[in-house]
Amino acid sequence: MSRLNILGCDVDNLSMQETLGRIGEFIASGRPHQHVVINADKVVKAHRDPALKQIINECALINADGMPVVWASKLLGRPLKERVTGVDLFENLMRHSAEQGWRVFLLGAREEVVSAVADKFQAQYPALQLAGYRNGYWKPEEEAEVVRQVAEARPDILFVAITSPKKEHFLGRYQEQMKVPFAMGVGGTFDVMVGKTRRAPVWMQKTGFEWFYRFLQEPRRMFKRYFIDDMYFFVMLAKAMVKRPFVREQRA
Repeated sequence: MSRLNILGCDVDNLSMQETLGRIGEFIASGRPHQHVVINADKVVKAHRDPALKQIINECALINADGMPVVWASKLLGRPLKERVTGVDLFENLMRHSAEQGWRVFLLGAREEVVSAVADKFQAQYPALQLAGYRNGYWKPEEEAEVVRQVAEARPDILFVAITSPKKEHFLGRYQEQMKVPFAMGVGGTFDVMVGKTRRAPVWMQKTGFEWFYRFLQEPRRMFKRYFIDDMYFFVMLAKAMVKRPFVREQRA
């Protein structure tokens, strides 16, 4: 498949349906694969954290979650087919898991949130095989037990709902040990699923203003991320546009 490199981060040029097809292949193989989505925030974090960039670029599957990444791909000469958001992919995979008999493990968020997500999808898809769930709050000395719990549950899919870059580093360290065919970091998706965080209207998602809707819900917490840290993404993009070629195409 075609893989692009945009501002230092690799991304697979796949549609949602093509992404789901690849995930099906991963699960059929039985071998561990790590997935990641990139957005402006993660591109900036990867630029400043070489270890994070290495984890991202070594992932078996990488999707563009943020519209700024899609815009950058067009400006830099290799347009991505579409945005594949983590929230939409999660919902698609829960439905596919019920249809295909894939076992799912939910890891992350607060106990009341992750348990509510488990209950919601078990009710929505009675055939769903839930391998287990656990909240995302553990002490460093408890991490080995968390890894053991996931490994012993033998899920086909692991969803990790903790913050970036913690979830990427967690999966980078332990995915081989947990041996989950498909492991995906989903950030705040569990909160969205139970209505704790509201998702932006579709028009805001399509026009790239989903981040602003998120900011309005938690202005104090999100101000630094969106208005200070993530602004460097556009500095990186401007620098890249001065140079050509901007995006290199790879063959995986």
